Amino acid sequence: MTADLQSFLEDIQQVKTFGDFQGATEKLRDLLGISHVVYHWVNSVGERFGAGTYSSEWVDRYLEKDYLRIDPVIFGCFQRFTPVNWKQLDWSGKAAKAFFFDALDHGVGNQGYTIPIRGPNGQFALFTLNGTVPDDAWERLISRHERDLVIVAHEFNKKALAFEAVDETTASPALSPRELSAITHVAKGLSRAQAAVEMGISEHTLRVYIESARHKLGAMNTTHAVARALSMGLIIV
Repeated sequence: MTADLQSFLEDIQQVKTFGDFQGATEKLRDLLGISHVVYHWVNSVGERFGAGTYSSEWVDRYLEKDYLRIDPVIFGCFQRFTPVNWKQLDWSGKAAKAFFFDALDHGVGNQGYTIPIRGPNGQFALFTLNGTVPDDAWERLISRHERDLVIVAHEFNKKALAFEAVDETTASPALSPRELSAITHVAKGLSRAQAAVEMGISEHTLRVYIESARHKLGAMNTTHAVARALSMGLIIV
C-alpha cells in the first residue's frame, strides 16, 4: 500500500461522525485525483445511507427518475462478488444509454470502478470510484491501487456498520444554526428561493448550508436529510 493510502486508511479508522465520513470520501477523491468517490448502502431496516461527492442535483435526479431500476452498475454488482470496471457492464440498451448520458450531463465521469460489499444480515453496499479520463489512464490507476482499494472499501463499510450500531441519540450530528434553519425551511415546504429570502441569503449560500447538513446527516438527498433531521428530533415543523 502506498504511504498516502496507508495514511488515509488510518484516518478513516478514526472517523466518528457522518460529517467525518463525508469528508473521507472527499479526501480520497483528491488523493487519487479522480472525479468522485461514493459509498452507498441500504441498512438492516431498509433505510438508505450514503456519502460521496456526486452533486445533490444528480442524486435528486437519480431518485426522481427511479434509475435504480435500470442502473447497470447496480445490477452488475449485485450479481458479482468482485470489483467491477464499468466498461465490463452492459450499456447497450436504450434505457441504459440514456441513463449514462444523463449522468454525464450531471457531472458523472465516463469511467467507473465499483466494489460490491456484502455484510451481516443481508447488507449490500457499493463503494465507487468515478473519473473522466481515457480508458488506458483509468486502467493504470485501477491496476496500481486495486488491492488497496478493496481494503479501503471494507474500512468504509466497517464504519457504516458502526454508525448503525450506535444509539441514535449518541449519533445525532451537531448542525449549525444556519444549517438547521435551512433544513427547517425546506421541511416546511418552502422552495429554495423562498427559503433564501426568509434567511436573507443567496440561493447559492442556502445550497451550501443544505449540502453541509445533508453530509452531516448521512443523507442521500435533501428529502432524505429532512426526514433524518425530523426523525432525530433535530428540527420541528
